Amino acid sequence: MILVTGGTGFLGSYLLRALVQAGKPARALYRKHIPSQINDVKDRVEWVQGDVLDLGSLEDAMQGIEQVYHCAAMVSFLPERREQMLKVNIEGTANVVNVSLEAGVKKMLHVSSVAALGRAREQAEITEQSMWEESRNNSNYAISKHFSEMEIWRGIAEGLDAVIVNPAIILGSGFWHDGSGMMLKNAWKEFPYYTEGINGFVDVEDVANAMIKLMDSSITAQRYILSSENWPYRQLFSVMADALGKKPPHIAAKPWMAEVVWRLEKIKGKLTGKHPLITKETARTARLKVHYNNNKLLQALPGFRFKPLEQTIREISTAFLRHPSLKS
Repeated sequence: MILVTGGTGFLGSYLLRALVQAGKPARALYRKHIPSQINDVKDRVEWVQGDVLDLGSLEDAMQGIEQVYHCAAMVSFLPERREQMLKVNIEGTANVVNVSLEAGVKKMLHVSSVAALGRAREQAEITEQSMWEESRNNSNYAISKHFSEMEIWRGIAEGLDAVIVNPAIILGSGFWHDGSGMMLKNAWKEFPYYTEGINGFVDVEDVANAMIKLMDSSITAQRYILSSENWPYRQLFSVMADALGKKPPHIAAKPWMAEVVWRLEKIKGKLTGKHPLITKETARTARLKVHYNNNKLLQALPGFRFKPLEQTIREISTAFLRHPSLKS
């Protein structure tokens, strides 16, 4: 039996779908409700209500489990959510590691992030060998994922077979109100500005498939970057706009403009009670030019190929256009 934490989230839902399609018995944690986005396989998954911060529910969920996919994590760039995010991502991972060791789990796969590799050396190619360095370019989310990885390495030192994946920005359909869904909405609204930043991007189905292949392999005590291609944000939003039949971004957002915008968004948020669309962290990381090397994964999984990024964007754009309510 396989346990998936974070099974109700974006990546976790795709992973569960891939496990079900492969005929693998899966159990998943859910905190409050199971989202409609996973209705197609909902009844073929064993659901357990629980939380990675609740040891009792984790122990119950871990009964009879041989493999654990730890996908549960909090992603936020809001300063007021920093402490909660650190607790969920670091303490929650420590709990999953500890209970897995006690339960005799055979192998764990931990979903980290390329952010955990650090962004200290802008424009230098980042590999799995890149060492974490303190830098103003590291977001609070990056810090939380770095220290959650430390818990996995601690578990490995204590006898747990585990492997880590570091996905780049994950693109996929279904969860339209955050992440790549928000990017597509900005393209639909013909947001005119673009930054000069570069980042890595990857299809959500590729991430789920690579995770299963790594779990089923004999690989342990390794981490792998999951990134299809490194693209400038301008190229990403231009291809999205083209797929949606919209006007691409055409105004370069200068650094001073971004600094003004996040401050205005902060004031607006305080007045309206709504979360700002742009924060100090996101405004600055969007200007970084970061390149990720995926060679290690391709060597470890012969025959595995990432889906071309343009194909991914066309597919999620088509899915977006099928939902009239999203375009209002």
